[in-house]
Amino acid sequence: MKIEIEESSGFCFGVENAIKLAEETLASGEVVYCLGQIVHNEIEVERLERLGLVTIDHRKFSELKDCKVLIRAHGEPPETYEIAEKNNIRIIEATCPIVKKLQNRVHNAWLSSSGGGGQVAIFGKAGHAEVEGLLGQTKGEAILVTGKEDLELIDYSLPVTIFSQTTMSIKDYEEIVGMLKDNYRALGKTPDKMVFITRSICGQVSNREPALIDFAKKHDVIIFVSGKKSSNGKMLYEVCKRENNSSYFITSYDEIDTGWFTSRDSIGLCGATSTPRWLIREIFDKLKELFSA
Repeated sequence: MKIEIEESSGFCFGVENAIKLAEETLASGEVVYCLGQIVHNEIEVERLERLGLVTIDHRKFSELKDCKVLIRAHGEPPETYEIAEKNNIRIIEATCPIVKKLQNRVHNAWLSSSGGGGQVAIFGKAGHAEVEGLLGQTKGEAILVTGKEDLELIDYSLPVTIFSQTTMSIKDYEEIVGMLKDNYRALGKTPDKMVFITRSICGQVSNREPALIDFAKKHDVIIFVSGKKSSNGKMLYEVCKRENNSSYFITSYDEIDTGWFTSRDSIGLCGATSTPRWLIREIFDKLKELFSA
């Protein structure tokens, strides 16, 4: 059996940086809290919690005082930093630089549109940590677009600046933007003067799609490793599934069904930008043992 790991699978820069900061701080023996799961991968979270990382929610965060709290790669709204300052909480800043830049762009667009001169829309997943941080830059005034039905919330008498959560599908974003333009056009307005598009999807995510398409085509079976809560994982798995119907989503080796490999000659192993490379390698080694037995 030929088994291959897709070369770009594993943590993106933002997640890798957050994990590194957590490990370095934990090595000093201090108690470190993380606001929300540091990464949407249950196995990696469990590994870090064994090292001493304490995962908390926003309610618990508001009750803490005089301690260290890590802000994960997804980022946080301004209110979080205000609470930290009030409660003498030292922030370990691990917001992804790409997300931080996007937050600033969203905030500036909102300031520019204040006073009725325009509106800001964000294409993303409702309740996702990154989206909550982006909405916070507008004091919750931005319009959240999760699908075409939310385009009804747009005021078509005003121009709109639209952004995307960094881990969304480029294809889905382009479809939403296309429908938005069509809606303006149907009202007799010139889309190029009314719709201002911001290219805010992370390159590490967007570049994965074409690579995964090619990878899924070259193998008989695709094993996609990801945490169940990973938005990026769900999106990239669907890319594989569209190209290769024998694609399977797992969180650990224990979920593998050996029947998937009957009369097959090659396995492609890949994962999300929130999947640790060590976990993919561990599954690779176990598959090697399985077929060498």
